[in-house]
Order: sequence, then structure tokens, then C-alpha cells
Amino acid sequence: MMKVLALLLLAAVALAKHEELIGWKSYYLAPANEEHLQTIGRLKYDLDLDVLSHPILQREGVVLVKPEHHDSFIQAVQEAGIPYRIHREDVKAALDYDDMVIETRRRERVMRNSREMPYDSYQRMEVIDAYLERIAREYPDTVTLVTAANSFNGRPINYLKISTTNFEDESKPVIFIDGGIHAREWISPPTVTYAIRKLVEDVTESDLLDRFDWILLPVVNPDGYEHTFTTYRFWRKTRSTDQHSLSPTCPGVDGNRNYDFFWNTVGTSASPCADTYAGNRPFSEIETRVVRDIVQENLHRLALYLTMHSYGSMILYPWGHDGTLSPNAFALHLVGVAMADRIFENQLPNFPRYVVGNSVLVIGYPAAGASEDWAHLVGVPLSYTYELPGLAGGLNGFHLDPIYIEQVAKETWEGIVVGARQAGDLFLRNK
Repeated sequence: MMKVLALLLLAAVALAKHEELIGWKSYYLAPANEEHLQTIGRLKYDLDLDVLSHPILQREGVVLVKPEHHDSFIQAVQEAGIPYRIHREDVKAALDYDDMVIETRRRERVMRNSREMPYDSYQRMEVIDAYLERIAREYPDTVTLVTAANSFNGRPINYLKISTTNFEDESKPVIFIDGGIHAREWISPPTVTYAIRKLVEDVTESDLLDRFDWILLPVVNPDGYEHTFTTYRFWRKTRSTDQHSLSPTCPGVDGNRNYDFFWNTVGTSASPCADTYAGNRPFSEIETRVVRDIVQENLHRLALYLTMHSYGSMILYPWGHDGTLSPNAFALHLVGVAMADRIFENQLPNFPRYVVGNSVLVIGYPAAGASEDWAHLVGVPLSYTYELPGLAGGLNGFHLDPIYIEQVAKETWEGIVVGARQAGDLFLRNK
């Protein structure tokens, strides 16, 4: 009886949330040619579509459609001949379900009183920060906790430095992985915390500690991340209010449009109310300045930079503003394919195979100011955006069901292993 009452209480709490999404629908789009991709890129801005997963050739993506644009959206995709189908008829109801799953697992975890970082549900910042603090405390010979800065709203931006030589051996390449710059991409931080686990608690590839120094930053944007749990599930940006006269009403900047790489030239919006608002200047956000400073401090030996996003099963590399290729494109593609192949060997059959390529050529439209491009511009030889696996047909919930979190973390780690080793080989060869 108590269990039934608890479930009813959870349902009542869930139904009180996500009111702003009443009437929203989501759709699968399946572009069949380049023209379809370009049309979707235009509709994204014309109809304020929220792209949760980029549609690419031969693979469906998912877009959110506001009630006031629904009829125009259906008319536009029909006129363009873009195949589409309903994804969720009632977005709010789907999110209500997700909330009940997450809260149920949180309560079960509290009852178990487990000390381990759990991978059966999506975790709040307090859990992630506590994990970083515990790892640094229990493994002081190899792990250092760094609080790089406080976010706009005062939350610590924490990362770990992992090294057997206290970062003092200048001959060792550095690997830097970050996650959580886009607040709503909940599957991103677990892939970074799992990498910490594999480097410290459950070491099965000891060469990765012997050969490399590691920097792991699970959540670049803690303010936005917390906002997705407490207020608005699809929040993407930071939470700053100092960028524009309208920022107090429309806070935040798209962190992955805020880097000093063809800043605010394409794939952005001048409106602070838009999800792709690039801010009033490059590196306006303390969150992106933290990433900038880590890269610059370690640039002389930074061999590989990975930024974790979701979703869509893609490994993307520069340049993202116009689709041209970097002089290092051959190595970027070679290592990207190697990472994707290793993930494919370890993934579940209902996850799509990773697509590897230049970001514009894969998703069909440009965007400037991304961290992956900026890092490569300043000298990181191998720099990638991971678009992690997401929703597949038949899965419950609006986003990736929490039962798949650990699987995604494990298979992503396999890709990281290959990427690190190959990056290290290339780094030494080019010294």
C-alpha cells in the first residue's frame, strides 16, 4: 500500500511540472538529400525549432515544435517533401514520465546509501561534485581537484587532474574531456565521470595513466544543468543576465557559440531569447573562459580534446563555420573513425552506428563559435565533438532511458581509449 501511495505522490509532483510545454509536440525528420538538410536548417530559425537530435542523411533526427508554429511546420515539411512522423504527441506527458523514473531511482539509491557514483539515473550537481571531492580525497597520489571558478550564479566549476607524475613530466601528452556545456544534454556528464572511474577506481588500461596526463570536467555549465532539473527541462544555455538589456528576462548564452572562432557569424542569433544566442563578445561567459584557460595552460602538450554532447551518434571535427577541412583533416578523420569503430564493437544493436566527419558536411548547416573548432584553431591537433547516442524507436521516456546510461558510458570509454592511444602516437611522432 505504501508503495502505491509513493507512486501516486510522485505522479502528482510530476504533473505540476513542465506546464510551459503544454501543447508542444516533437517530430522525427528524415532528410533524404542536401536540399532537405538546408531546408531544416532554415526552418530551425524561421519557426524557432528546437533541435534535440540533428537530422542527417539516412538518419532521423528529432525536433521540438511550439504550439504556435505547429501548422506552419507541418505545411513547410510537406511542401519541401521532407519525410516526417510524430515522435511525441504530448511532450509534457513524456517528461512527466521521465521525472517519475528519475525520482524513483533517486529514492532507491538513498535507501541503499551507496558511495559509488550511480549510473542508473541522471545525477544532480551535488552528487557529481561530491564524487569529484571523494575521488580527490581517496586518491591523492594521482588526483587533484581544481575549482577553476564559480559560475555566474556562484556554483563551483570543478574538474579533476589525473596524473602519476603530478603534471610535472612535460613529455607526457595531455587529454582533456569536458561535458555539460549544453545544460539539457544529461547523458554527457556521465561519460566524463565514467572516464574518471576507469582512470582511478577501476583501472583496466594502465598505459593510459603511464602515458598521459588527464583533465576531466564533467559539467562546464552547472547553472544551466541545475535549471533543467528544477525549472525547465530543455534549457540549453548558461544563466548569465549581463549580456544584453533583455538578459534579465531572457538569461543565458549558448556556450557552444561563445568561443572565439568566427564568433557570431553563422548559426547564431542576435536575440538573447534564442537558444543559439552567442553573447555580446567571445568568451563572455565564465564557463567558456574556464575551458579556454585549461586549453591555453596545457596547449604545448594537449594532444586530444573531446567535448561531449547529445545526441545523434556522431563524431564531428572542424571546421564548423563553413565545412572546409583543416590541414590535419586526414588525421582527424582517421582517429575519429577508429574511435567510432571501437564504439560499434561494444554498442547495443538498438543504438545507431556513429557517423564521423566534418560537422557541416554531416549535419548540413554551419555554426560558428564552437569549442571543438576554437581548440583546433589554437593548436590542439585532434579536437572532436561527440554527439552521444540518444533516443531510438521504442524506448520509453522522452530522452534516453536511464537504464542505458551505463552502457553509453562504457562504450564511449572504449572510444576514448582508442582516441587517446592514437593521439599519443601522433603527438610523439610530430614532436
